[in-house]
Amino acid sequence: MLSQPKLPKMEPEPEDCDKEMQDLLKQIEGEEAEVDNKLIECLSLKTQLEMEVQSISESMPNLHIVKSEAKELEEMVNFTSTLAEKVSSKVRQLDLARSRVSDCQKRVHDLLDLQLCSNGVETCLQNEDFEKAAAHIHRFLSMDQNLLKQTADDMAQDCTTVTTSFNLLQQAASNLRSIMSNKFQVAVDKKDSASVERYFKLFPLIDMHQFGLEQYSKFICTKLKSQFKENMDSIRNNEQRASVVFADLLTFVFENIAREIEAQQPLIDTYYGEGRIITLILAIQAQCDEMSSSIVTELWTSRQIESKISLINDYSKVKPSNSSGDKLEPKSLDPLLNEMTIIHSRYMLYVRFLKRRLQDTNDLDESLRKSELCRKMQEILGNYLLLERYYLEESVKKAISMDAIEHQCLQSSMLDDVFFILRKCIRRASSGGSLDGICAVINNGSLVLEDQFLDAIHRYLRQGYPSGYMDLTQAYNVVMQGRNDAEQSRVQFLTYLNNLEVAAEYVTTLIQSLNEEIPCPSERDKEKLQSCLSGLSGVTSNLGTVKEYGLQQLRSAAIKPRVAPWIDVYLNLNHNLTEEEFVAYEANEPFIGSLVMHLDTLLSEFKPRLTQSNYDSLVSILALEVTSHLERVIVKCEFNRLGGMALDKEVRGLVSYLSGATSWTIRDRLARLMQISTVLNLDKVTEISDYVSSATWRLSTSDVRQFMALRQDFNKEDIMRL
Repeated sequence: MLSQPKLPKMEPEPEDCDKEMQDLLKQIEGEEAEVDNKLIECLSLKTQLEMEVQSISESMPNLHIVKSEAKELEEMVNFTSTLAEKVSSKVRQLDLARSRVSDCQKRVHDLLDLQLCSNGVETCLQNEDFEKAAAHIHRFLSMDQNLLKQTADDMAQDCTTVTTSFNLLQQAASNLRSIMSNKFQVAVDKKDSASVERYFKLFPLIDMHQFGLEQYSKFICTKLKSQFKENMDSIRNNEQRASVVFADLLTFVFENIAREIEAQQPLIDTYYGEGRIITLILAIQAQCDEMSSSIVTELWTSRQIESKISLINDYSKVKPSNSSGDKLEPKSLDPLLNEMTIIHSRYMLYVRFLKRRLQDTNDLDESLRKSELCRKMQEILGNYLLLERYYLEESVKKAISMDAIEHQCLQSSMLDDVFFILRKCIRRASSGGSLDGICAVINNGSLVLEDQFLDAIHRYLRQGYPSGYMDLTQAYNVVMQGRNDAEQSRVQFLTYLNNLEVAAEYVTTLIQSLNEEIPCPSERDKEKLQSCLSGLSGVTSNLGTVKEYGLQQLRSAAIKPRVAPWIDVYLNLNHNLTEEEFVAYEANEPFIGSLVMHLDTLLSEFKPRLTQSNYDSLVSILALEVTSHLERVIVKCEFNRLGGMALDKEVRGLVSYLSGATSWTIRDRLARLMQISTVLNLDKVTEISDYVSSATWRLSTSDVRQFMALRQDFNKEDIMRL
């Protein structure tokens, strides 16, 4: 067999070996660098470590001392703890012994007092010395009978003696309770206040707290009822107070109750304990319900409240135009409304007084909620709000129907009349003390201002401003003599604009005063009032809206038709001026002089009959109308350099006049016109770049091109390259 030849062994290429060696070399160099870095880092810590080791070496002797002192301290603490435990144990034993001695002494004293009380109570009863007898019984009742019997047994005494004393004192207590109850009733029947108070003070000593309070409360209620009957006639017969007689009667009831509670509280707190006054208050409240209910019932009948309410309800359903005979005169309700608010305010004061007398008012609150007095007051408040709303609506309606323009007065009479009535109603409601009632009247006032006052003015303004000229120096005579209906309508239109302006100020002032005057004890009350006043402040924005509508009516009828022909004159003038024409134009001012004269005449017609704010608004509207119309006219003209310069001067004169005619800043309304004149006054097209970068620049690029195209000396291609 032939053997196979051996294959030669493959040796790696020199290039591959070099590459592997290079990679290994790089790896070793990297590891070497890393080791060097770590070594450098460790060496850098050498100094710090040496210092720390030296510090530790220096501290070693001190540590031995600290260890020794700590051990000594431990031994001292252990010794002190052991000693304290021994002492406290002995103290506890002493306390226990002392408490037992004290209990023993108390029992001995009780036994001695028991004997003393049993011996003395009979003598006191026989001598009718009820104070001492009650004191003996009170001492007996404060003893623990079971402990006393046990003590008697422990002291080897005869338990029968103790039992006999107990029986004797219990019988004496029963007899004393019966005697004092009878004596108290006799004193009540005789209306002997001194004796009643004497026995009332003794009831707590014989464990008759509740009985004493209940009987004394009945006595006080009877006393209050008697005083009410005695004084009722004198209050009724006071003719000077006839319009508020029922308020006076209820005031007497509340004040008399308050005086009685104020006088009795120290007595009850002293002898019965704090908080026991609630029994008396609840009893008096029941009596108050009875007295106040009779007064309110008589009020209803005497003042014919139900018939008035029925008449108002019938009127509100029909609201006939010519039925004044069936209509309740609002002025006749004034005394009744005043009396009802006085009644409710006195009730609120009475309730606050009662709550101040108690720390825990839960029982009182529950009693008041269920009381007849509370129900009657809610009924009074509800009917008051109905009557007050009718009074407010009808009084405002009457004030509007009787509206008149006084001589040299910028507002008509209904403005002050309406707000006088509104303030009167709100302040009357505020005096009643009920925040819900106040908010209801404020809401009614907001509705009346919008539905009647504002609506009446809006209806008149919708008729428009009569066109034509007027001599306002004779306006008042015109109104009074009725010579010219159009002239009278113009004066009334302007007066109503003033009414709207001043009414907004009145509403703002009213809101501020109500915020200051109406008390809000809690955060919830504040939120309720603010919510209510926000509705009233909404009237201000509506007044402003209607005023703006009226000013636009004035613009359409009195400003726009007259301004247009004055400005159209500019179309007839040449604006491609030579040097000579420019000098003559500048000297004569053929356009701006005439325009300013016309504008001044126009404004002088309105200034005497408008408030300052409305006059400023008129000037602002006039400025807007002049600039917008003049801009439309300028677009139809052609200019050269001198013509643009003349326009710029005229615009500056116009701006100066209008700015001086008002206290407002109106240059922003004239800014666009001023920029147009600037564009037409440029020397070169490229100069516009100095102006358009300003933040106040109003003209767009297309506007600039449009107005530059009016300059005949500007290159069209330069303009288009802008």
